[in-house]
Order: sequence, then C-alpha cells, then structure tokens
Amino acid sequence: MTTTITSGAVLLTFVVFCRIAGCLMLMPGFGSPRIPFQVRLYIAVSTTLVLAPLIVPVFEADLADAAPPQILQLIASETLVGATIGVMMRVFFLSLQFMGTAAAMLSGFGGMPDNALEESEPAPAVANILTLTATVLLFATGLHMEVLRGLVTSYSVIPVSELFDPRFALGKITDAASDSFFLIAQLTAPFLVFSLIVNFLSGILNKMTPMIPVYFITMPFMVAGGLFILFFTFSEALMLFISGFQSFLENG
Repeated sequence: MTTTITSGAVLLTFVVFCRIAGCLMLMPGFGSPRIPFQVRLYIAVSTTLVLAPLIVPVFEADLADAAPPQILQLIASETLVGATIGVMMRVFFLSLQFMGTAAAMLSGFGGMPDNALEESEPAPAVANILTLTATVLLFATGLHMEVLRGLVTSYSVIPVSELFDPRFALGKITDAASDSFFLIAQLTAPFLVFSLIVNFLSGILNKMTPMIPVYFITMPFMVAGGLFILFFTFSEALMLFISGFQSFLENG
C-alpha cells in the first residue's frame, strides 16, 4: 500500500511547522543558544511530523481554497503565534534568572559574573545554577511534553483561520510576566529581608563607630549568610518554581 504525498499535504504540514518552530526556538531548553541550530531544526521537524496527523485535520477544510497571498499571511501569523507561546514560557525562566541575579546582589557577591550558560551574556553563578537546574527539571518532570500538548490545544484557542492578534498576544505575555514575577518575588523574599536587616544594622554601626570600616568588615558575614540561606532554600525554591510553571502550562 502506497501513500501519495500531495503538495497540499506538504503545505499544511509546513503551516504546522511554523507554529511549532516559532515556539521551540524561544522555549527554555530547546531554544538555548548552546544547542546547535541543526539540532533545533531537527527537533522542530521531527515534532511537526509527529503532531501533524493530529493537527492538520482540524484546519484542513479552512485552507482548502486559500490563495497564495492568504497562505503567506498564515505562515507569518503562525510563526508569530508560536513565538508568542515560546516567549510566555521564556518569561518564567527569565524571571528565575532575575531571582538568581537579585539574590546574588542582595547577598554581596553579585559583582562576580560567571560564564554564560543558558543565555548569551554572563550572569552570576547563582543565576546560572538556578536556570540550569530548572531546565533539567523541565525535562526530568516531563513538562516539555505538556508544552507539546499545549501546542496541540492552542489550535482550538487560536485557530489557523484567525490571523495573529497583537493585542491578545501582548495580553497573554503580560499575564505570564505578572504571574512569574509575583512567584519570583515570593521566592526572593528571604534574601531581601536578610539584606535589609544586615544593611540596616551595618548603617547603625557605621554611625556609632565612624572610624571603623563596618561595611567591609561585615561583607564576609553577609556573603556567608546569603550562601546559608541559599543552601536551605535552593531545593524548595526550585520545587515551587516548577510547580508554578506547571500550573501556568495547565491554565495558561
């Protein structure tokens, strides 16, 4: 038994590829600059071939009589829709990186940037550890499969026949940023409270003994206290972050 691959089937599959590739090129893990472009392209193509039989029948009838200009609009629209989904997930990991940078600065060792891992720019070691561990947990807990399931579900929320809506996309990205930074503010609270207390006491001691460089004397204790807090909150913070990210995938 032979299967005939028509030009229409190839076109519909390419439309699916646009949304999937737009999402994966910005998604945490798959969209990392440390992954070669050829590998990311292979993942996008293989994912498209797996999901196309499930997705193409949903909008096949809507594109039966589509003209070439309309096809070009759909390709651009689907790419932007996929990029919006990828940005929504990327915002969560950028907020986690922000937490690591803020924790390093509040603990007194933020001026020592480490090599770039997940991003192209150097970041403090705490931020690199948090983002790298969270990326590993993303795949270890199977949340990347939830992303693929969300891509399939997105066709019922944003049909292919409806072109990209910038206002709707901006609203979804804003909601993702609000949820993620509210979660990160809760996780960063121990470092913020510790920094306020230590700096307040250092300021009082500096006023009482102006001849002694209190700030430089207390700096090692401040760094040690920040590492002490990080040691006891690291695993719980990552668990809460992954739980919040999973809730976002299920309800977003």
